[in-house]
Amino acid sequence: MLLRDGVKNAEIKVSSETRKLSDFVKDKTKSLIDRLEYFEDIINIEVGDTGLNRAKALERKFDIRQLYIKYEGDNPTGTQKDRIAFAQVYDALRRDYDTISLATCGNYGVAVALAANLAGLKCKVFIPESYHTERIKEMEMLNAEIIKLEGSYEDVVKSSTDYAFEYGWYDANPGGANTPLQITAYAQIAYEIVEDLGDAPKYCAAPVSNGTLFAGIYRGFVTLYKRGKTSRIPKMIAASSSHKNPIVSSFKKGLSSCEDLDPKSIKETIYNEPLINWHSFDGDEALFALKESEGDAFNVSDKKMKEMATFLLKKEGLKILPASTAGLIGLLELDEKLNFEPDRFVAVLTAKN
Repeated sequence: MLLRDGVKNAEIKVSSETRKLSDFVKDKTKSLIDRLEYFEDIINIEVGDTGLNRAKALERKFDIRQLYIKYEGDNPTGTQKDRIAFAQVYDALRRDYDTISLATCGNYGVAVALAANLAGLKCKVFIPESYHTERIKEMEMLNAEIIKLEGSYEDVVKSSTDYAFEYGWYDANPGGANTPLQITAYAQIAYEIVEDLGDAPKYCAAPVSNGTLFAGIYRGFVTLYKRGKTSRIPKMIAASSSHKNPIVSSFKKGLSSCEDLDPKSIKETIYNEPLINWHSFDGDEALFALKESEGDAFNVSDKKMKEMATFLLKKEGLKILPASTAGLIGLLELDEKLNFEPDRFVAVLTAKN
């Protein structure tokens, strides 16, 4: 079975200033404090501050006003994963590790490989043998070592964590001790949205897979609200591949905690692979965000994601990975159902194509 992780192999570009800073980070004659400051500068230059723009073609087609697109494809490797990858590498550098490891289906691996390369750390990337991603070439060009193992993505995450413990590597896998750090990194998306809009939107939609991104965005809005920086917390909208994600399934069942799916029921395609899993590592946090914000969750078909990606390319000029449109589709379906009052609405598109 050959699958690919959506984002196509593409040249990764960072600024010449970042390359110079990287040399300083790698220079072990400098103090760790100085090296960390240089890496912070790299993060500030390269990661985040992604575009937030009115989607006027979508507004006209779907009769909705003030619909904004938060486009995470502007990050160095083309996805939101750069936000957590650079945060994890910073933590590994701070704790004086020389090797960082993780399991991936593609996008997260490239993001960590880039961050590790800039920081001068070795990178071990574990990939399920049944998966094929064009991004392996990029990881190898960034000096990452590719290790293929039998089993599902969830199986390989566990195996790679075991290897990290055995060999003393920094484990950058999702869930567990890394959840707070990754949620904090993703909270920055909410901060950027509020900075651009001046307040929180009425609704904020995003795709869900492991749930970390979704939980992080919600946490960011909550933090801003508690600090008096916003007048409200958005209602959060989650969407994923139809009947193939535990977060959406558990929400629709009214469960208080995220329930695993039967692994045998999961069927991957070239469109849904970035979204599906039988176990969402941060599913409870995402489910909490849905319930607390009085949000909603949607199952989205491959056909709808493909059609939306085509529309965005033709009408908005955005080359979007189909799976990244799931949240947007959920938002528009809820508008069709409820006929939203005029307000501001944001959909996060997580990756370029």
